[in-house]
Amino acid sequence: MQAKAVARTVRIAPRKARLVMDLIRGKQVGEAVSILNLTPKAASPIIEKVLKSAIANAEHNYELDANSLVITQAFVDEGPTLKRFRPSVLWVVRVQLTNVLATLQSLYQKRRRDNPWVKR
Repeated sequence: MQAKAVARTVRIAPRKARLVMDLIRGKQVGEAVSILNLTPKAASPIIEKVLKSAIANAEHNYELDANSLVITQAFVDEGPTLKRFRPSVLWVVRVQLTNVLATLQSLYQKRRRDNPWVKR
């Protein structure tokens, strides 16, 4: 079972958020939360909030133990761009928004054997 959480249109640059996301990709959840608490970047509280939401989704929806979860997918994608226009100097400020996705999976997940006779 995979539990995921998404934060869309977060107001931080994707390039800066990817630096933090690369630190926690593939790690266990407890280790990732402690890394995010100690990382002095602006994106770390945002990513920590998404990670804690994915943990809560795994516990509530699939009844998985939080200590046995691993981050399987962690993406930071570009969102829409806000354009701010300054008419005095004909200057356009582009504020890039970000979409953050985190997917968790249990370490001790039992794998079902594929039965060719059962349609899914």
